[in-house]
Order: sequence, then structure tokens, then C-alpha cells
Amino acid sequence: MRLILLGPPGCGKGTQAQRLTDKYGIVQLSTGDMLRAAVKAGTPIGQKAHDIMARGELVPDDVVVAIIAERIDQPDARNGFILDGFPRTVPQAEALDRLLDEKGLGLDAAIELKVDEGILHHRIQKRVAEMKARGEAVRADDNPEALEKRVHAYRLQTAPLVSYYRNHGSLRTVDGMAPIADVSAAIDRVLEAPKDKARPAKPAAPARARSATRKRAAPAGRRKAAKRVSKAKARATGKARAARSARKRVAKKTRRKAINKARRRG
Repeated sequence: MRLILLGPPGCGKGTQAQRLTDKYGIVQLSTGDMLRAAVKAGTPIGQKAHDIMARGELVPDDVVVAIIAERIDQPDARNGFILDGFPRTVPQAEALDRLLDEKGLGLDAAIELKVDEGILHHRIQKRVAEMKARGEAVRADDNPEALEKRVHAYRLQTAPLVSYYRNHGSLRTVDGMAPIADVSAAIDRVLEAPKDKARPAKPAAPARARSATRKRAAPAGRRKAAKRVSKAKARATGKARAARSARKRVAKKTRRKAINKARRRG
């Protein structure tokens, strides 16, 4: 199973990703972790990424895709994976599609956790308070100001992926504002639903196009049978016309004889 989780920061993607990895025996692949692992392993792609990061530059999409390609070939990813942090833009999604196509793989679903952004601030504050109460380290970007910047970046770069995957028939949307257990159950339902029912129905083709498609798709035997029926109908029509013509000629001849006979008598 190969999945992508979509949703703004604080929507619960991390929580659901961890549950999905446990339930389905798949791995969660973080682009950050993959980059660091490739650099540490000293692979050619890792070295290239290291040189780029050393210059303080962003790692380009082709390098990230190459690292993902290496990672998903490893044994622990054979059952599937959840991508974390990638794709973030439509061009990255297109690059990922090309990669999966080259490997003969496909994306099972892009799951959108739909949330009310106005409630995200409260959710982050609650999460920070709970982490502090447990004595856990709090992320530097777990504060209202940083959250607003992250949400803004999501709107500009990542939100268009919702339309992209919807148009490709891969999008599944669940209510991310529900309790965690309910969100998990909703995700399970959309993943276990038959794909032909889960995907949006294609718009009906125009009448002429449908007729042409049916005509092309008809088996040769059916087309021959239809021709035979048409020829039989044509022959029957021709015979009926010939019979009517013969009857008219006989009637006309009979009338003519009767008129001539009447004239001779007169």
C-alpha cells in the first residue's frame, strides 16, 4: 500500500501515519530522514545532496526523487510506504508519478485530512501544553506565529495537490476535526472501499461519442449479424414494393379492358 497524507500543519498527519504503519506493515518515509541517511551512507545521490546543502541551497526535486527511488527499492518498503513531506508541490507530484510509473507501481490513495484552520491554533496550543506536562521537548515551530507561517506556505504550495489528486481519481477526504479514533476509522473505511466505488464517476460521454464508441467496441460477430438483418429487411422491403407495383399494373389493365368493352357496346 502506497499512500500520501495531505493536510495543513497540526491536522494530525503524524499521528495517523504512525497508526497506518503499524496496521498495514508499511514504512513512513520522511524526505528529511531520507536525505540525511543518503548523505551518511555516502551514496552518489547522497553526496550530491550533501554538496548542495553545504552551499545552503535547497535540494532540487530531481535529487529528492532520486533519493526516494533508492529508498523505496529497499526490502522494508516492499509492502508499501507513506510519504512524509513529499510531494509538497504539483511539479513534485508529477515527478513522483513518473517515478512510480517507471517502477510499475501506483499510488493507492492521497488522503486529505480536512480541518478548520481557525481551530488549528487551539489544537497546537493544547498539544504544546500536553507535551510540556509530560516533560517532552517542544518543537521550535509549535507556536501560533510559526504555525501561521507554515499554514500560509501550505496554502500556497501544497493545497493545490488536493485538486491534482482529485483529478487523478486518487483523493480520499476524511474529517480531520473528529476524534483521533474516528479519523482512523474513516481512513480505514476509504482504504478498504472498492476502488471503483471510491473514485468519482467519469462524466457521461456525448450521445454521438457514446454511439461511436459502442459501434467500435461491438464484436465482429455482432456487426456481421446486424448487416445480415439489415440486408434481410432491405430484401423484404423490395419484395413488398414489387408486389404493390404488380397489383397496380393488374388493376390498371383491368380498368382499361372494362373501359374498352363499354365503348364497344355503346
